Amino acid sequence: MRACIGMGLMVTVVSGAAASAAPPEFRPVPARLCQQRGGLGNVLAKLKAGKEVRVAYFGGSITAADGWRPKTLKWLQEAYPQAKVSEINAAIGGTGSDLGVFRFRQDVLAHRPDLVFVEFSVNDGGVPPEAIWRAMEGIVRQAWRADPTIDLCYVYTYRVGYEKEREQGLCPPAASADEILAEHYGIPSINVALRTVELAREGKLVYVPPKDAEGKDQPVPEGVTLFSTDGVHPLDAAHEIYAQVVADAVKQMEPTSRPGRHALKAPIMPDNWEKAQLVPLEPAMLSPGWRKLDPAQGLAAAFRHFMPEVWEATKPGEKITFRFRGTAAKLYDIMGPDGCQVVCTVDGKASPPQPRFDVFCSYHRLASMTIAEGLEDAVHTVTVEIHPEQPDRTPVTDRERSNPGFDPKAYDGTVLRVGSLMLIGDLVR
Repeated sequence: MRACIGMGLMVTVVSGAAASAAPPEFRPVPARLCQQRGGLGNVLAKLKAGKEVRVAYFGGSITAADGWRPKTLKWLQEAYPQAKVSEINAAIGGTGSDLGVFRFRQDVLAHRPDLVFVEFSVNDGGVPPEAIWRAMEGIVRQAWRADPTIDLCYVYTYRVGYEKEREQGLCPPAASADEILAEHYGIPSINVALRTVELAREGKLVYVPPKDAEGKDQPVPEGVTLFSTDGVHPLDAAHEIYAQVVADAVKQMEPTSRPGRHALKAPIMPDNWEKAQLVPLEPAMLSPGWRKLDPAQGLAAAFRHFMPEVWEATKPGEKITFRFRGTAAKLYDIMGPDGCQVVCTVDGKASPPQPRFDVFCSYHRLASMTIAEGLEDAVHTVTVEIHPEQPDRTPVTDRERSNPGFDPKAYDGTVLRVGSLMLIGDLVR
């Protein structure tokens, strides 16, 4: 489940076998409000010295919302008034670390952060630990390869469905995987989800509105905080709880944190995605029907913050063709009501048609699609072609047609909009 209105982005098209050493043993990890580990010595030293500090917020819709992110930024500015604290908002709803590791250089490192809060545990829910480690370790290694003084801090948020682990005092699987990695690298973590569980256990918080016999929402009792309407996305009062936990944790780390360069230890996943990168499309890759959208208008303007260029093709048979040396290739694209199906061909082997449309496509959103991963580290030839048949849109149109403003024409088309390639490896020209 991805924490946004539209969830579940990744589509596996082609897979292969890549040799790697055995990953670490996965185990459920006890939940703690704060694990200080290596602390936040570098950023705290800058804050106390009154220097300029850039704080990056890297995650999904829980972080993208007008909630704990701006609240903690405001707290940092007020707690350290002598410093000049600014924000790098690098959160995209409905995305996990599998996309994050590819866009980390562009959306975070390019802005020279001093501190990066990483919040992907909800959107990484259901992902195998090995896949989480590959992506999350890639983020760590990209960060400290670029600047070993960047402080990282994991933040674990809440969603309904993790009650069993929480009631047992454990982190859910994705957060447990993150904790194992954090322990290896000495990365501090803040478990804001644990505080919501504590408050619920005390009768001071409910996760969703109570229902009457007819299933209608009822008001919560006086003095009780309503966490959310959907069990995932916090309301303002719950964001206040999150922000307070983060603030308390930072103050707790202040006396014991010491500045210094972070050690880039041997990886726990030799096939981690440190080499993940976004690669711009080039005209030589594209068939004649592609056009670059005006970045000042329409969808290109709406997504320009995270996708500086958008290329669009609308007709069946239009292609992207490229060669790369590496182990994985994906597309960073925009899904929406008029999305197409594509056929991906890797080294002469074609996939079945894959839709760039899903049950959440009543609107356009940033997305990613796996073309191939787990490949031999060699040169591969890739073609992505628009299929002539449109995807089945009835799950969305049947749901939306009774809503005011429904336009059936919006759900017609074979459109592919791509911002860049996502490669683990390098383009071969």
